Amino acid sequence: MFFPLWFLAASSALSVVEAGPVGKKSNIRERINGFYALDEVDLLQEDKLKNFDAYLAANPAKSGCTLENAARRLEWGDLTVSQREEYIAAVLCLQSKPPISPRDKYPGALSRYDDFVANHMTFAMQLHSTPHLLPAHRLFIHQYEKALREECGYTGYQPYWNWARYADDPVNSAIFNGNMSSMGGQGLPIEYDGVPSMGFEPPYDMIPPGGGGGCVTEGPFKKMNVSLGPIGTVLPDVPPNPQADGFGSNPRCLRRDVNKYSAAVTKANYTYALITENDDPDKFERVMLGTPENNDWGVHMGGHYTIGGDPGGDFFASPGDPMFWFHHGMIDRIWWIWQMQDPENRMHVVPGSPPADDIVDLAWVAPPTLLSDLLTNIGGNDGDFCYIYD
Repeated sequence: MFFPLWFLAASSALSVVEAGPVGKKSNIRERINGFYALDEVDLLQEDKLKNFDAYLAANPAKSGCTLENAARRLEWGDLTVSQREEYIAAVLCLQSKPPISPRDKYPGALSRYDDFVANHMTFAMQLHSTPHLLPAHRLFIHQYEKALREECGYTGYQPYWNWARYADDPVNSAIFNGNMSSMGGQGLPIEYDGVPSMGFEPPYDMIPPGGGGGCVTEGPFKKMNVSLGPIGTVLPDVPPNPQADGFGSNPRCLRRDVNKYSAAVTKANYTYALITENDDPDKFERVMLGTPENNDWGVHMGGHYTIGGDPGGDFFASPGDPMFWFHHGMIDRIWWIWQMQDPENRMHVVPGSPPADDIVDLAWVAPPTLLSDLLTNIGGNDGDFCYIYD
């Protein structure tokens, strides 16, 4: 059973996307989107941007990063087809390059892409501990984005997945519809019971299967080779890894169960309530992760199990599905919107009140970094963070 691990790990405290002018001189969403109406979370972001602008005027980044010159991470549906294809080509490129992770420990890491999967598997508890969950994933995404740009010539930035846009029918969305400018389609149908959720009362103790679960046979990742893991999985027939630690080579197809039942808890009203009703950082994180006492799976769970399958449904190896980066991009975005509601009091706090010298160390993915330097997307990470969500 895998699903409980997401909850237990957290609750135990363990295209070209172009930079462009925003902020004082223009609205962050000056573009007219012909396909998707702005939802309440989008509008909240627009409204609170003025708070962040005022905060930055009083607390400018030493790196010179501003709202006007920050890179802009766009939602997948706002990219042109050519921009989507450029991003996909960069991911495939990373999957074709040799790994740099230690070969003696990670023989199953067959590519640079697998380096990130192996890293997440190794540091899963650090990445999901209460003080580290949000800032460590912010760094993790940034380093992945950097690899796409510097090693595979990608000229854009990591897109994100606004769950609400596609929650009613994710399998037919621009992300999951299976065409060659999507991130791949639904898995072939298999019989399985669904995803058990520890601590929840019926009927919330099981996410019903979404109609997939088998190999992805459509789209640019239909021939993708998954090697690492599993360590935990929700599917009944994933072959075991030849090594007990999951780091051996275990070649298999990418599998998904694109799941409308899980997607239902990622609609905009849930995200809006999460951001606006939880002033305390500990409560914000707890509600995001899910509250069994309220039979609320939480948007974090909802997004992960909208992807599901193997390795997307595996707590440890979940970055093995390229959709992982979109989901955690959205998590990073809603944290940023939460911060912008009251930046004076929220830009430098995380759940758990870690010590000032707390370090995030992701080994070969990123050098050891003070957690306190990862809390702002404008000037954080020794000035290397300089991005916003559009």
